[in-house]
Amino acid sequence: MPNYRRAFVPVGCWFFNVNLLERRRTLLVDHIDTLRDAVAATRSKYPFEIDAIVILPDHIHAVLTLPPGDADFPTRWRLIKTRFAKAIPKRERLSAVRKARNERGIWQRRFWEHLIRDEADYAHHVEYCYINPVKHGLVRRVQDWPHASFHRDVERGIFPADWAGEVEPAGAFGEREDL
Repeated sequence: MPNYRRAFVPVGCWFFNVNLLERRRTLLVDHIDTLRDAVAATRSKYPFEIDAIVILPDHIHAVLTLPPGDADFPTRWRLIKTRFAKAIPKRERLSAVRKARNERGIWQRRFWEHLIRDEADYAHHVEYCYINPVKHGLVRRVQDWPHASFHRDVERGIFPADWAGEVEPAGAFGEREDL
């Protein structure tokens, strides 16, 4: 089994990118309440702070902080993914390997994490979360995307409602189109 190098830092803050297996599906926004329930159930047993989060149709970006003495973010993501997968109908295509392992074909097996180094790194990753729906062409203004903690941060006075203004995305973002 591969030995993935992960930074396990007690009271650490991380940026995460968690993806659906089929990147063109819209399961996360189609079943947003189910995802919220999976996150809430996981937080009740394994607490963490959601510094920033954005749910897009096929992936999640999040900045999370774990409590003192706890660096077990892999368990948290495993539970969120498992709870979500168990709660939605089985309609996905399954590979022979996933069938043999009795797995669902919803999530990519891995996720990407980045240990936040300092305040500037933190600010960059929070802003990255919030601009992501604009970057992917889902909306033209950050405030128009409903599935983000941006709205909570506006209420708290951390961001103005019109942060980033109206943006016309330039360039290709996200997954490549099939050639």
